[in-house]
This record gives sequence, structure tokens and C-alpha cells, in this order.
Amino acid sequence: MSSYAVFETAIGWAGVAWGENGLIGAYLPEADPGMARESFARRFPGVREAEPPAAIASVIDRIIALMRGEKVDMSDAPLDTARVPEFNAKVYEITRRIPPGETLTYGQIAVQLGDKLLSQQVGAALGRNPWPIIVPCHRVTAANGKLGGFTARGGTDTKLKLLAIEGASAAAQRDLFG
Repeated sequence: MSSYAVFETAIGWAGVAWGENGLIGAYLPEADPGMARESFARRFPGVREAEPPAAIASVIDRIIALMRGEKVDMSDAPLDTARVPEFNAKVYEITRRIPPGETLTYGQIAVQLGDKLLSQQVGAALGRNPWPIIVPCHRVTAANGKLGGFTARGGTDTKLKLLAIEGASAAAQRDLFG
């Protein structure tokens, strides 16, 4: 049986969902906590709201701290990767190691996977990331200092907001002519 919890952060209401093998999903902060509840019900039929176990409560505490601008490591958060393709799981593992305030490019992750030509597939995997913030896909940018895309609600504005909270230099590289 899967469960979820919704919690308030400095920038809005976020949420996490978990099963017996770890986290199965996360929801980025936004103004309405009901949106997180609806998202979990749609993504995980039969999910119920519950008090998180200690390991999940620790992840929640770290998300709250990160949204306050603290440098937090979530690379040990328990993820249930059985629901994602093997390639995506490898991309997520590399992405989880990017420290707050730093970025990698899609190409740099592709090189770590063994082939620079995998950059587009890296982007596609990150676009399907079920654990935003925990797997910090907002810390992955395009080549030549460009921001790249972001599939979450709010698009690149949300990506920039998360990078700015973390003090990443990429947040200061907004298109001057946009």
C-alpha cells in the first residue's frame, strides 16, 4: 500500500509518496496543498495520506530545509527505482550527487554514462523524474551556460527559482535579452 504526506515549505506546499521499498514520487512546492493530493491520487491509484515513517520524515525535513536555502544532501533518500527504466535510474543516481548550488550539463551526465551522444536521452529521463528536488533535475542545465528545459509546473521559472534558493550561479545567467 502506498502512502503520501503533504507539507509546507518556505515557497509553498510540497509532498512525497512512498511504498514499502522507499519513495515513489515527490511533488514540487506550490500554493495549493490540494494540487499535491490530486497529483498523488492520479499518479498512484489507491494511495492514502498518512504519517510518514522516520526515514521519510527525515527526507521531508531536508526538503523543508533546502527550500529555506540550507545546503542539504538528499543523496541517501530511499528511492524505489523499480518503477523506472534502468537508464533513467542511472541518470537519477548521477543527478542525486550534484550538490546544492552546483550544476552539471546534460552532456556531462551523458559522458558519465559513457557517451556524450546520450545528452537528449538524459534530458528525456530528467523530464520524467518522479522525485523532483530529491533527484535535483533543476541542477541540470544545457551546454554553453544555457538553462535548458524544465517540465514541472512553471517551467524554467520554477527551475530558476529553485536554483536561486540554492545560490547556484546558473540562476544568475538568465537571458539578458529575453
